[in-house]
Order: sequence, then structure tokens, then C-alpha cells
Amino acid sequence: PLYIAAPTVIPSKMASIKVLAESPNLLGSIPSDYAYSMNHYTPLASDQEDSIPIIDYSLLTSGSPDQRSKVIDKLGKACEEWGFFLLVNHGVPKTLIDEVFDASNEFFNLSEEEKQNFDGKNALDPIRCGTSFHNARMGKILLWRDYLKVIAHPDFHFPDKPAGFSKLSLEYCERTRTVARELLKGITKSLGLEESDMDNALNLDSGLQLFAVNLYPPCPQPELAIGIPPHTDHGLVTLLIQNEVQGLEVQHNGKWVNVEAPPNSFMVNTSDHLEIFSNGKYKSVKHRALVNSKTTRISLVTPYGPSLDTIVRPASKLVDSETHPAAYIPMEYKAYVEQQQNTRLGAKSCLECVRVQEQ
Repeated sequence: PLYIAAPTVIPSKMASIKVLAESPNLLGSIPSDYAYSMNHYTPLASDQEDSIPIIDYSLLTSGSPDQRSKVIDKLGKACEEWGFFLLVNHGVPKTLIDEVFDASNEFFNLSEEEKQNFDGKNALDPIRCGTSFHNARMGKILLWRDYLKVIAHPDFHFPDKPAGFSKLSLEYCERTRTVARELLKGITKSLGLEESDMDNALNLDSGLQLFAVNLYPPCPQPELAIGIPPHTDHGLVTLLIQNEVQGLEVQHNGKWVNVEAPPNSFMVNTSDHLEIFSNGKYKSVKHRALVNSKTTRISLVTPYGPSLDTIVRPASKLVDSETHPAAYIPMEYKAYVEQQQNTRLGAKSCLECVRVQEQ
């Protein structure tokens, strides 16, 4: 049937999706500004032959040498074939994760005026709170999500409301950063490099870690709206955990796969700068967030990358001028982040801008 969306007027300061979703004026249909597509790709069936890889973190860090070697091989295969895996037995306490989810929900329940105190404008502002995308008017379609994004490392920043949120999130970020660092050591080994090679090349002691919370309220027409359209992440790896409400999909072999994650597991995707560092062996995976009509989905997202002033290029040991020439142009990480965040979602990937074009 033909869909005719109701027009909507967007104020200079956009109301949050939470406010819109709870508005009695919504009347079962979304404003035209939020109509993304009537034809979302159908994900693969759940009985697909290829299943998403599962990595047991405890075997990477506490297993026998043989177990660690097998996990490193499995990590490499996951990064090469999927760009995505599920991480279990990661050691981050479930009680802490639950408390961060609860505090995140409290944050989004703050008044619009309180949240606008954290209304950062630029990609690398220490604290940003808003709706849709970082610059909604760069695109024609608005996104069905609210967000909080903060820089958590090398310096930790955080809103002062609600009480206790900052302290909980600091511990959460420290624990997930440890997990990311250990994963990257294993991934570096899987490339045939020394464990410290990525650390040294990308200055990971001062690596950029972000902490983001995405809120996706129920949507009356989820088949039309989008939480986040297909994209790849800057950085090396991103750890994501959700409040057991599905919505994340990853692209695999040209098809969309709905991620059914075990409780208390991290969903980990490889990102643009791991593709660059690996000279294209490990791919940055496209992923997207869908919405539903019944339940609010919240995701905690912690991307981890090089230090901002690092010039990122393929690892020298993975480059051979004759057989494996450098496939990416060196670029400062900070400049890459700023360029990516000022590019409309769905436009040409920033990664394509640094890829060496074949003659």
C-alpha cells in the first residue's frame, strides 16, 4: 500500500526521539523526516550454514598455551571472514553492566533542558548528547535514536547527572578497555606479528576510547524507520552490549544477519583502522541498527582506537612493494575521525578516501 507520511516541523533544537515516541500526537505513524525505507534487506535465516563466531575470552587470557594459540587462530579467522564475533566469559561483571544500563536509562529520563546542557556539536567534543545523528541536517532522513557520547580515554569525561552514573561508567570503561587491549594483542598475533607491534605503532597506551549509549524507543512503523543505517566504525574494534533486545545486524557475504547474542556477551566488530593496519586482510564490517514497535532497546558501545595524533598506515611487516603493496594512504587518526563525522551516513565511506586506487 502507498505510504503517505505526515509532515513534521523540526524546531531549531530537536526534541528527542524519546519525547516524540511518547507523544500522544504520534497517532501510529512516523513523521516523514524519519521514513528511511520501505524495503529493508531481509536478514539471513537463523538456521544459516555460517554461524557468527564465538570467542571465549577466558581462554585467550587464562588458558593453556595451546588453548591460547587456538583462540588466536579463531580470532584471526573471525576478523578475516566476518569482521565480527561474539565474546563470552569476558570478566566484566554482570552486576556492573546492569547498573550502567539502569543509570543510562535514568540519564535519558532527565528533562530535555538538563540533557541539552550536554549538547556538544563537534566530533571530538568531550561530551555530546543528542538525537538522530551528529549533524541531523546533513542527511535527509532523521534516525530513530537518542544518544550520549563521551570521550573516556586518554582523559575521562562524563555528565554529572544522574548521581553515580559517572563512577559506574568509569569502572565499566576501564574494564572494557582492558578487554579491548587483550583482544588486540591476540589479533596482532593472528596477523603473524609480534604481540607488541600494534601497541607500538599506534600508541595504544593513549588510545582513544569512546563510551556511547544509544536509546531506541518503540517505533509505530519500524519497517520504515532506521536506528542507524549501514556504516562502518572508525578505530580498531568496537565492543557493544545490549539490554537483551535485538536490533543489531551485520553484513556477511552481501546479506544482512540478525545478531542473536547470548546474555552478557559482547558483540565485537572490526573497524576501519584495523583494516588499514592489517593492509586489508581484516575488513571493517558494515552494520546497522533496526528498531521495533514494542520494546525500548538500549546499547552500550565502546569503540577503541589509536591515539588521536597517530598517523595510521599498514603495518610495515605486512607491506611488500611487489606482492603486497600498501593498500591505504597514511592519515592522522584525529583527521580521519573529524572527516568521517562530517560525512553524511550512507555517503562514500571515509575508508574509501584513504584506499589506494588500482591503476
